[in-house]
Amino acid sequence: MRGLTKFYGEGTTQVRALAGVDLDLFAGELVVLLGPSGSGKTTLLNQLGGLDLPTSGTLRYRDTDLTHATEAELTLYRRESVGFVFQFYNLIPSLTARENVGLITEIATNPMPAEEALGMVGLSPRLDHFPAQLSGGEQQRVAIARAIAKRPAVLLCDEPTGALDVHTGIVVLEALERANRELGTLTVIITHNAVMAEMADRVIRFSDGRVQSEQHNATRAAPASLRW
Repeated sequence: MRGLTKFYGEGTTQVRALAGVDLDLFAGELVVLLGPSGSGKTTLLNQLGGLDLPTSGTLRYRDTDLTHATEAELTLYRRESVGFVFQFYNLIPSLTARENVGLITEIATNPMPAEEALGMVGLSPRLDHFPAQLSGGEQQRVAIARAIAKRPAVLLCDEPTGALDVHTGIVVLEALERANRELGTLTVIITHNAVMAEMADRVIRFSDGRVQSEQHNATRAAPASLRW
């Protein structure tokens, strides 16, 4: 990202969500984005995921200029290269865990079997359970399995533990950390919780639509060792 800006509205009602972001993200990194509500974190994540286009600046993914990509090119980028995990699980109630994950494997180029993806997040015993039969943490892990089943190069997570209790949140973070480590996926996690910084390779603090600081961790802690 170079000089990335995003403005919403016009005139006196205009909102500046991003105010000139310069940032490089690397394959295999686990990055935590910290910042208060309204600081621009989710807007930045939407840019990274090809869900929105910047007002100005440049956004490149490897050799692809996403800034000037067509909608068809952005759709292909999202389908082939990006996995999304949101605060709310967005599972289809009438489908089992296996079937929810299987929806993604049907459109991906080189997917892993749904059973393998669910096993990676510790849900092998829950393959044929419906969302209503799963706890909140288990549903979030199904959502993670769905995101990683297509072996994405980029995994974007917006407050993935925001709706969960502390213990369950740690289990979810363990699943994300394992996927990052075993798949070599660039993983970007948005959070308000500074404690999560211990699990990251790099912590980026965001405020007023800008990167305020970056901190590199020489050794990152396992999620289970977080001091809540």
